[in-house]
This record gives sequence, structure tokens and C-alpha cells, in this order.
Amino acid sequence: MSSLPAADSEPAADSEHEPGAPAEPHATPVVQRHIALVAHDHKKAELLAWADFNRGTLRRHVLYSTGTTGTMLEYELGLNVHRLLSGPVGGDQQIGAKIAEGEIDVLVFFWDPLEPQPHDPDVKALLRIAAVWNIPVAANLASADYIISSPLFAGPYRHQSPEFEPRAWDGPGQHVAR
Repeated sequence: MSSLPAADSEPAADSEHEPGAPAEPHATPVVQRHIALVAHDHKKAELLAWADFNRGTLRRHVLYSTGTTGTMLEYELGLNVHRLLSGPVGGDQQIGAKIAEGEIDVLVFFWDPLEPQPHDPDVKALLRIAAVWNIPVAANLASADYIISSPLFAGPYRHQSPEFEPRAWDGPGQHVAR
């Protein structure tokens, strides 16, 4: 379980704000993120407990997950999840493709460094593509807590995507970036 206060708890009431009155015009709206949630077998219970603790916050975002993890999140916690294939049969690659296409903003991947994985090359490729496209990655409970509680998570954030130089065989104007 997380050691942070619930990320979905409401802020304390402002003494000058009337109940039911519209929010301040300068208040920053919550940004909807697209979040991939992935966990190896020995980390699924930990991810499920973290997601349960942050259920209110996660519910306001678009969630993606691989195989069994997605099923657990959907049926155990009632979260709406876009379920992809299981990691070992292509789910990690599907998440990686969504990252490269600009569809995923955050990757929460509780991977197990102590257990060998039959699809280890896919795991490494997923972590690599997340680094290439500069998206935040939470690999464990502590980093997931830091990301979900960051003001940058709920507010505006100018994402810096990589820019690749045109290749010799690309035609004019075929600059690769998203």
C-alpha cells in the first residue's frame, strides 16, 4: 500500500469559496492522461493494491493494460481498462507501439527484477521505447507514488518528444516526430 495520502482526496475547502459556487476562473482543470498499467506475475498484487489506493484518481484517466493485469484492474476494482494481449504474447509490444504513436502519457510497469521472464527482450524493448519517447515510467511503488502525486501529473505539462533527422531516403518534408 502506498505511503502517500490518497491522490484522489479533495483539497481542503477554501474559506472564501461558497459551497456550490463555480470554481475560480484561474483554477487549472485536471488533464486526462492515458496511462499504461503493467505488472509481472509476482508484482500483480502490489500493482492492484496501489491502483486500489489511487482508484479515484485513475478513474478520471484513460487506462490501458496487458492481459491478466487488465482483467484484475477491471473486475477487482471496477476500473474501465483497454485490455491488450498478455505481455508474453505481444501485449508489451502493443503498449510500446501505443507509446511510439503518442497514445500513452505514462507507463506504470511493476516489473520483477528477481524473476527471469520468457519475454525479457519484449520487456527491455518496452522500457527502451518509453525512454526514447520521453514518457515517465514508474517501475515500483515509490516511483508510482511520486508520479501520480506530482503537480505535473494533474496539470498541464509540455511533453518533449524526440526529433529525428530526416534520413537520406526520406523525401522532403518527411521529418519523423510526433
